Amino acid sequence: MTETEQKIKMYGTTWCGDTRRARQFFADNHIDYEWIDIDADKSAAEYVMSVNKGCKSVPTILFPDGSLLVEPSSYQLKEKFNLK
Repeated sequence: MTETEQKIKMYGTTWCGDTRRARQFFADNHIDYEWIDIDADKSAAEYVMSVNKGCKSVPTILFPDGSLLVEPSSYQLKEKFNLK
C-alpha cells in the first residue's frame, strides 16, 4: 500500500458546516488526513455520489480499511477513534 492509500481521505466542501466541524475535530485531535474538495475535483464529487446513492453528502470520510463515515457527528468521530 502506498502512503496515500494508507491515509484517511476526507471529501468535503469549504462551505459545509459539517465538513468544517469534522476538519476541526481532526485538527484538534492531531489526526492526519488528505483533504479533497469536491467542488474543485469533479472525479472526487463523482466518487462521493457513487458511495452515497447519488447524493453529494459531505463530509464523506474514507478510512484505510475501506470503511466510510458520512456526515458523522462529533460523537461518531470520537467513537471511531476511541476518544473519550
